[in-house]
Amino acid sequence: MAWITILPQHVQKNSSPPFLPIPPLPLPPPMIPTPRLLIRPFQPEDAPAAFEYLSNPTIYRFEPGAPLTLEETTRLITERAKHTDFWAVLHRATDKLVGHLYFSPTEPKEFLTWELGYIFNPAYHNQGYATESATALLRYGFEHFGIHRVVAHCNPENIASWRVLEKIGMTREGHLRQNIFFHRDANCNPLWNDSYAYAILKKDLFPQE
Repeated sequence: MAWITILPQHVQKNSSPPFLPIPPLPLPPPMIPTPRLLIRPFQPEDAPAAFEYLSNPTIYRFEPGAPLTLEETTRLITERAKHTDFWAVLHRATDKLVGHLYFSPTEPKEFLTWELGYIFNPAYHNQGYATESATALLRYGFEHFGIHRVVAHCNPENIASWRVLEKIGMTREGHLRQNIFFHRDANCNPLWNDSYAYAILKKDLFPQE
């Protein structure tokens, strides 16, 4: 899993470049099909399926947070359904929610940089769903959202996650040492983690443009 709650690096307002036009997002948000999956905005009815994995302690090894109750999951998914930062990933043959993607612009928006993250139900790991859905959302974003650059971060120990990032064409641009923590020990001390920084440019996927 590439984590989905990393705060972007902000640039102070007085050091920002001249404002550039920011392409508007299409409304309503699209539904993006792939050979096996459907990527769409969350709906409140997705809460029970999301609870299946958001209640699983194993997904928080490399992610912030803790297992959620069904009530907490319902509130979370209802809120996410109001926005377009989180995208549900469904298995087309069964209409089953198998995970979700995070895809949102970072600040300052004039830099046209977005951040990608993902969490998938462990019951559906090792089937290529993260790679398939992230590839489709990346391509759609570059083609329709006016994106210049997409970034992602993951724990170096999360081998499956950074392999997904490399499969979808992202380049490892850095290894940050103990730059972040999501959990604390029994004495409330931060449990620091390293992170890999990945990125991809539009010209990497569309070199002729």
